[in-house]
Amino acid sequence: MSVLLVMILFFTTAFVHDSVQQSPDYLDEPLDWRNRSASHRDGQGDRLHRHGHAKRSVDDFSDDERHIYALTLDPDSKFKLSWTPDFQRQQVKFHVDISHSAPQSWFALGFSDRGDWPGADLCIGWEDWKGSLVVQDAHVDVSGIIHVDEHHNDCRRASYSRRQDGLASLEFVRSFDTCHRLQEEKDYLIEDGTVHVVYASGPGPLYRINGVSPSDDDVGFQRTRLLKPATGQEHQKTNDPLHALLIANVQLNIPAQETTYYCRVVRLPQQFIRKHHVVQFEAAIQEGRESLVHHMEVFHCEAPPDETIPEYRGPCTDPNRPESTRVCKRVLAAWAYGAGPFRYPPEAGLPIGGPAFNLYIMLEVHYNNPTIRGDWVDSSGVRLWYTNHLRQYDAGVMELGLEYTDKMAIPPGQESFTLTGYCLPQCTAVSLPKTGITIFGSQLHTHLLGYRVVTQHFRAEDGMELAELDRDNHYSTHYQEIRLLANPVKVFPGDALLTTCWFDTTDKLNVSLGGFSISDEMCVNYVHYFPRINLEVCKSSVSWQALRNYFQFVNQWDKQPTSPSNGVSDNYHAIEWTRLRAETLRDYYSMAPISMQCNQSSGERFPGNWEGLASPGLPLPLPDTRNNVKPCESRDDTQDEYVPD
Repeated sequence: MSVLLVMILFFTTAFVHDSVQQSPDYLDEPLDWRNRSASHRDGQGDRLHRHGHAKRSVDDFSDDERHIYALTLDPDSKFKLSWTPDFQRQQVKFHVDISHSAPQSWFALGFSDRGDWPGADLCIGWEDWKGSLVVQDAHVDVSGIIHVDEHHNDCRRASYSRRQDGLASLEFVRSFDTCHRLQEEKDYLIEDGTVHVVYASGPGPLYRINGVSPSDDDVGFQRTRLLKPATGQEHQKTNDPLHALLIANVQLNIPAQETTYYCRVVRLPQQFIRKHHVVQFEAAIQEGRESLVHHMEVFHCEAPPDETIPEYRGPCTDPNRPESTRVCKRVLAAWAYGAGPFRYPPEAGLPIGGPAFNLYIMLEVHYNNPTIRGDWVDSSGVRLWYTNHLRQYDAGVMELGLEYTDKMAIPPGQESFTLTGYCLPQCTAVSLPKTGITIFGSQLHTHLLGYRVVTQHFRAEDGMELAELDRDNHYSTHYQEIRLLANPVKVFPGDALLTTCWFDTTDKLNVSLGGFSISDEMCVNYVHYFPRINLEVCKSSVSWQALRNYFQFVNQWDKQPTSPSNGVSDNYHAIEWTRLRAETLRDYYSMAPISMQCNQSSGERFPGNWEGLASPGLPLPLPDTRNNVKPCESRDDTQDEYVPD
């Protein structure tokens, strides 16, 4: 612990028992959405992805029953990857179809930490000068040059083949963890979470693949989740008819500014006076607007069933937005850039409609327009698939992590800076039923600076840390899918859930603050669970008094130009950030009193004083914990290597 931190803590203890200024009431991000036919086309004829307005059953969804997953790697659709994870044997079978493959050309598939070609771990199929097609294990050095691994070959059961019609294929089996630790040939660890799949191709003929350095145009990567859990839920046999409901903006002119949160309130069709269950939702992004739409949420307006809510359309933060729309706070669906469709487990569905259900909902779309274009017109939204055949449980969505507030800061010039948001035992104790809830899905979320996110789970009685709820060691803001958990997590009253995010600010010149803009930061986990309860938000920030004490200390003892008359943002920006000051702030956050958002669906906090709560003192996560991979010493390498086709 630094001397500066000790001095701050000593200085601030004099204020612990002082009267505490109550923090402002927290408002979730305002949202605005619209209902329309799923077969709609806008006036310009732009197509909406995944369009269609037909009844269909669960069996019509596209995932293969054998749990083989597929991904197109390149923009021209020449390279198509499919794979089969085998959790029992801790290995993956990969297959790539390569169209328009020139004679004697080569193809490489592999992995790297962030999608960079230098440092990639590869399996390469190529044709030698004798005409033999071979597959070799290789890695890429810092200069982008390929080197065959001389000490081992982890591309097992490998083949590279070519047909006369120009179609080639590469196939191999790769262990999650090869257990090879040589620095120059350090193999990539395949674990649950985001994986950056790297690919490259090039012409022949070649005498050897060693020393080849492809051009930037011949290299690419895609993000995906390789270790998808084989839950089998999407293949539940049912004849339940599903109906599509599209909630979207129509011909919306996007303002010429970097960040816009646009809200739209709409009334559901009359058939929703009867309760239904949503069993899947997905993004409906207008073609060509994929880079514009950053994330979307659908909210229910928590009001009496007969109350009319104004059908507002406009910026979520507009001061003229009707006050009565502030009740539109309960999350029904959430999507972020990179996410695919989300399906509920067979025992649960998201409730929508019913005699006690207000029929108004709100869509919020976060538009990211970094080039400040003024000619964007968008009709994107969210499609819900619903049925009137109700499932056993109502599902809900809960927010964990940090408040959207500038009280939390990330100093510049830091390779790794962590922030933690707390869902404290005091909140779960008063909000969860005695039988607990079951969390089955998780969507981790930061903005541009986040690169790792973890949610920990602690039991109330003894503070014991249980298995992590979710972890993504290679998190990217460009791939934020809602993930079904391989093992659903039971959470009981008094449990604590801690969400920690790692940020990289080496390219920043000044402090980054929490907030709604894409240039601000967030640290959130949207968890999906059943049965639904009244707890909507369980998030935290440093307490107001602790923050005032911090600014007062750095002014008096560290001669920084902070002042009680300045706002929070101005005070953070006034500090000249050094490594010591950054480390001291991080440690102070971990020990300082906490302001809790223990919020009900109405937006009101649960009864009680949630300001100035003591930090729980629970151990924070390690950065390099392996996710869903057995240690090498516990692996049985004598098992047969068969991978099911």
